[in-house]
Amino acid sequence: MSEYSIEFQHLTKKFGEATILNDVSFGIVKNKITTILGFSGAGKTTLMKHILGLTMPTSGDVIVLDTTINKLGDLQLREFRRNFGMVFQYAALFDFLNSYENVAFPLREFTKMTEEEIKEKVMSLLESVGISKEAAFRLPSELSGGMRKRVGLARGLALDPHIMLYDEPTSGLDPITTHMVYDLMKETHYSNVHKGFTSVIISHDIHATLKYSDYIVFMEAGRVVEHLDVESFKKSENPVIRRFLEL
Repeated sequence: MSEYSIEFQHLTKKFGEATILNDVSFGIVKNKITTILGFSGAGKTTLMKHILGLTMPTSGDVIVLDTTINKLGDLQLREFRRNFGMVFQYAALFDFLNSYENVAFPLREFTKMTEEEIKEKVMSLLESVGISKEAAFRLPSELSGGMRKRVGLARGLALDPHIMLYDEPTSGLDPITTHMVYDLMKETHYSNVHKGFTSVIISHDIHATLKYSDYIVFMEAGRVVEHLDVESFKKSENPVIRRFLEL
């Protein structure tokens, strides 16, 4: 068994003449919080799409939980994605469904649970992220930005994933709510780590990242510039990283 939940082996992705990812090779350690940092256009989101199998490499491999996912067929990929939880930028809740129905959606889509079993699990998940019974039946438009993130996290946890992916989880949030969301992400990680749980965050928020992550991957122009534990990253002498740290 690998020490990594996710491993990229010489991953290259081209769109026409443009190279978005250029010979990327590194591993994301199991049971840890890894944040992928970089300026806009660095290739962070494209990397996450490869983890999910939404985009396939031009060359190289993506190995997730000891499975080379770029070699799976469509039906195998659909089933394999149950291993992931995903919290999107701005939460990306279904605006026509209330909080309860948003969290219940993947359970109805991917499991054979009864409605009573779904109700018990959904209410437990909502409670675990601090959503009250009253708020459970509100539409996303009736919730604050922080509450929408909480519901998004509960939905991401619904299928008991091994890997949680966060795409710019604090975009558009004020500093206090940002730290509340990161606190919740860290609490969620460590309350699930005993059963095998890896968190991967795509972010540009350097200050929150240094407080909450175990490892940092810094990307620039489709390449990995540094992959270090947080304390080593803080001490990096790389001029690109120094510039980023001083923002």
